[in-house]
Amino acid sequence: MFALSETDLQKRILGCGDGPAAFNAGLSARGGRVVSVDPVYQFTADQIRMQIERVYPQVMSQMQQNADNYIWDSISSVDALGSIRMEAMQQFLADFETGLEAGRYLTASLPDLPFGDQQFELALCSHFLFLYSEHFNLSQHIESMRELCRVAEEVRVYPLLTLDGKPSDYLPAVREALSAEGIETRLQIVDYQFQKGATQMLIACV
Repeated sequence: MFALSETDLQKRILGCGDGPAAFNAGLSARGGRVVSVDPVYQFTADQIRMQIERVYPQVMSQMQQNADNYIWDSISSVDALGSIRMEAMQQFLADFETGLEAGRYLTASLPDLPFGDQQFELALCSHFLFLYSEHFNLSQHIESMRELCRVAEEVRVYPLLTLDGKPSDYLPAVREALSAEGIETRLQIVDYQFQKGATQMLIACV
């Protein structure tokens, strides 16, 4: 979804709001340098596992109800999606304690990140900013993007749609605010689409 090249995967990467995903585990196993931040990392692996088991049926039920908002091509069905997500979460859980000890999983959240300026070459933010525009206001979006641009040379955000599949009203204002601070932004088509209409990512370069 982020159009990551082999060169990108060799960079110092920050994953923001990663949750119980397998990206960190998979890339680290390949020798990549990645740090993931999320508030959920304050809990133990067993606590996260219990939370996943508790909410999984509800999440899958919601996906079934909203199935028409997604493209069932590379993923054939809601059940197939559930299996893929559960496998990814199991991979995360198997790696979590080792990753904690190595400093690859840190408890933190936007807009305050515990990193130095330009500590990372690339920051990725997936399914958080813009998607939850109803829960986070414009100011929070601007502050979060500003913070990501502080800690990374390049920032990529995907998707740019809200939960109901509409373009976020915040996107133009966020880009304007960043431009006023000398941060260049552009929209780039991605070769990935699961949520209907989610064909672009935002790229910000300091």
